[in-house]
Amino acid sequence: MPYKINIEEENKEIAIRYKDLLKGAYQTLSDKDKKAIRKAFDFAVEAHSNQRRKTGEPYIYHSIAVAKIVAYEIGLGAVSIIAALLHDVVEDTKYTLDDIQQNFGDTVTKIVDGLTKISNLNQDIDTSVQAENFRKMLLTLNEDVRVILIKIADRYHNMLTMDAMAPHKQLKIASETLYIYAPLAHRLGLFNIKSELEDLGLKYTEPDVYNDIVNKIQESKEKQNEYIKSFTDIIKNSLENEGFEFTIKGRTKSIFSIRKKMLKQEVSFDEVYDKFAIRIIYKSKDKSEKFDAWKIYSIVTDHFQPNPARLRDWITQPKSTGYESLHTTVMGPKGHWVEVQIRSNRMDEIAEKGYAAHFKYKQVDSKETESGLEGWLNRLRESLENNESSAIDFLEDFKLNLYAKEIYVFTPNGDLKSLPKDSTALDFAFAIHTQVGFHCRGARVNRKLVPISYVLNSGDQVEIITSPNQKPNARWLDIAQTARARARIKSALKEDQKQIALDGKEILTRKLRHLRITLDENTLNELVNFFKLKTSFDLYYRAGVGSIENTMLKAFVAQKSNPIINFFKRKIKKPKISEHIDQEEISTKYDLLVFGNEEEHLDYSLAKCCSPIPGDKVFGFITVNEGIKIHRNDCPNAVSMQAKFVYRVIKAKWIDSTQEDFTAILKIFGNDNVGMVNNITRIISNNMNVNIQSINIEGHQGVFEGNVTVKVKNKTQLTKLIDSIKRIEGVEKVTRIYKH
Repeated sequence: MPYKINIEEENKEIAIRYKDLLKGAYQTLSDKDKKAIRKAFDFAVEAHSNQRRKTGEPYIYHSIAVAKIVAYEIGLGAVSIIAALLHDVVEDTKYTLDDIQQNFGDTVTKIVDGLTKISNLNQDIDTSVQAENFRKMLLTLNEDVRVILIKIADRYHNMLTMDAMAPHKQLKIASETLYIYAPLAHRLGLFNIKSELEDLGLKYTEPDVYNDIVNKIQESKEKQNEYIKSFTDIIKNSLENEGFEFTIKGRTKSIFSIRKKMLKQEVSFDEVYDKFAIRIIYKSKDKSEKFDAWKIYSIVTDHFQPNPARLRDWITQPKSTGYESLHTTVMGPKGHWVEVQIRSNRMDEIAEKGYAAHFKYKQVDSKETESGLEGWLNRLRESLENNESSAIDFLEDFKLNLYAKEIYVFTPNGDLKSLPKDSTALDFAFAIHTQVGFHCRGARVNRKLVPISYVLNSGDQVEIITSPNQKPNARWLDIAQTARARARIKSALKEDQKQIALDGKEILTRKLRHLRITLDENTLNELVNFFKLKTSFDLYYRAGVGSIENTMLKAFVAQKSNPIINFFKRKIKKPKISEHIDQEEISTKYDLLVFGNEEEHLDYSLAKCCSPIPGDKVFGFITVNEGIKIHRNDCPNAVSMQAKFVYRVIKAKWIDSTQEDFTAILKIFGNDNVGMVNNITRIISNNMNVNIQSINIEGHQGVFEGNVTVKVKNKTQLTKLIDSIKRIEGVEKVTRIYKH
């Protein structure tokens, strides 16, 4: 039905909505605050006076609604309310940031500027550009977290009023909301908004499923209300008899969470066993707050049998978002499972308002140490500042830490650290300090020696073992789970590659000089083309790790001196090659497929159904008659194969063979001089970035013999290493041995 314009009625409605905005603000507003908000409101009304939303309503309705969400549901103060009222002014009207600056000052201008930069994400662009836009949005956290909070409020209201949009735009905006905004709201402690964003996202991405669940909830609403009343009546008397002041709220779980359970447990709506949730919110003094929660838990479990596997204590150890609550699932009347959440008024405020309530209470308690939420924000800012990965990789790493469930582990001194679930000992090392991470070679978990890939569990006590000779390698990226660790490892690998490339340039210059060739720009172009590479950095790096051998360079010189080849080369326009090593990156050259956690080399063939190419994300499938077939992860047959024949699926990935490490075992024999083992390990560690995997040397009656297992890039590197060890005083013989 078309929207009918009645200016007089609209003005009345605008006034009502404005008064409603001020009436229920979470923060106390002074007269000065109210005057400043009024000024911003009048400014926004005038700026948007000729604008209407797609629904036909005045545009200012949206600005007031966003400000109301900011004030009521997120609980921010006057500055944020003003910024929310003005959030679209610079983007959509004739007014500029200078106008905002002159009228409202620096802080509001900074927030509005941040909102303006991210307010008009183009919905019709490819994934990588969209990811880059999200990275820019997250970078505003460096300026002021209120930018993100107001943006979440803006997105929430847009999702509430999206019916007038075209279906394809609804789908894109809803998908984007589920992908980034709902997880962000979750991580900032905005649990109500998070649930609403998820439900609205489902409404537009899977409308049939959404409507089906809504209808089923509506059909059973009367019965649900009766059931919740029967449950609460049983415990009310007991709580009152113990002198508690409390309120009990009953609710059905969110549509999105019901859908998630249906998918995860492969059950129908009726089979989801804990659709009901009861929240007991009690008044308590600070000192008895925790004791009271457990007392209420005791009263509830006196009446209803708890499920021991479903107890969650986030009071003793709050989530890193600041969330505190005691959750249990009990068997209610008529054999229905009911989730019971127990929390104080303070805890409930933090659960409802997240960031704002947390800081309200922090100001009261000056002794409080850095909170989990502040710590998370600081780590996030740190990763944003240091991240050099592609935008898509960055977003994937970032999302690792958004919805991740948490574990709690102890340091050797008994301090508690929170990490995302499935974190490894390596992640813990980087959580302690970047340098501890860089030099981590193992750990002791509960006093037992474990590798850096060991997956930690809640309650583990972890001690990191370091070595000055240890440093990150590419395999660590398969081990690290947290965004912090992955960002640090990638940064270290780039620095390492730059140094190898610098060494490689010297090696290449020297080798070409022996062949009477000068390494000038023309030669550089020809070498890059000859070896089918993309940049000079690729060339230098491969020379540095020994992939470009003397025989290859001789072949290059031979074709270079061929007059027929030279004739054709003159016809080809040479690409421009940059000499600046520090600005280059190794271009990925996927030319080798490896299998399993050990990255073995196996025979395979490519599946015709999805035609994978080098660099695709793939998996191997063991067929009955044709060996291993390689399929893309998004192959039309992937879901069927992985569901029905999971035992025949094998992990596979494409890699750059020049960056792969190979294991070699060296047998060393000689005179047992003092410090011999130290000399051997020093030579290996200093030799072209070779890593020692294991060492076993024994001395007897003046002679020694032993094996050293090393990781090398190629045979050239291994040959150089063997020659270096042979030159150690006392070493008589070095040979390579093979496993049988």
